[in-house]
Amino acid sequence: MNTDSAPIDLTNHFLIAMPGLEDGFFGGSVVFVCEHTERGALGLVINRSTDMNLAELLERIDLGCERADLRESPILVGGPLQTERGFVLHDRMGDGGEAAYASALSVSADLEMTTSKDVLQAIAEGAGPKRVMVTLGYASWAEGQLESELGENSWLTVAADAKVIFDTPIESRYHAAMALLGLQPWMLSPGAGHA
Repeated sequence: MNTDSAPIDLTNHFLIAMPGLEDGFFGGSVVFVCEHTERGALGLVINRSTDMNLAELLERIDLGCERADLRESPILVGGPLQTERGFVLHDRMGDGGEAAYASALSVSADLEMTTSKDVLQAIAEGAGPKRVMVTLGYASWAEGQLESELGENSWLTVAADAKVIFDTPIESRYHAAMALLGLQPWMLSPGAGHA
């Protein structure tokens, strides 16, 4: 490992699949990177929905949903790993930087990712964070794997914007993430970067 340069940290960034990325799962995807360290990366795909909404998911785990504002929120396919497990990306609830929920991972000053049921319990009871995105499954990269894929021009990267995650329709998130770079998908050749 080269110690002359600082390691790359794409936590709180979007990975935007290049048009040439023909992976069956990741082609056309936008991934929100929740954690990126020298050990690898963990992210949630933000533009692939399931056929289930939050109220239906909560019913499956014997909870109701007292949050009318979130009942119809779509459940997303967060990645190909642990697709039976829920991952909740949400506004930070604690004051002073502490996590409000068990197993919460601080992603940014404003966002946390939680895997524990207590955040869903809070939503079921009409409380919980204001903005929530729930996925089933996640994506991960081993040490050096994401850096290798970046070197192969598989992904574009840009600092994440929570408006793309919480305020943009799912089907528009790829274009919205590209727009953060001043790009549109048609501007990129599927073979860009390859000789």
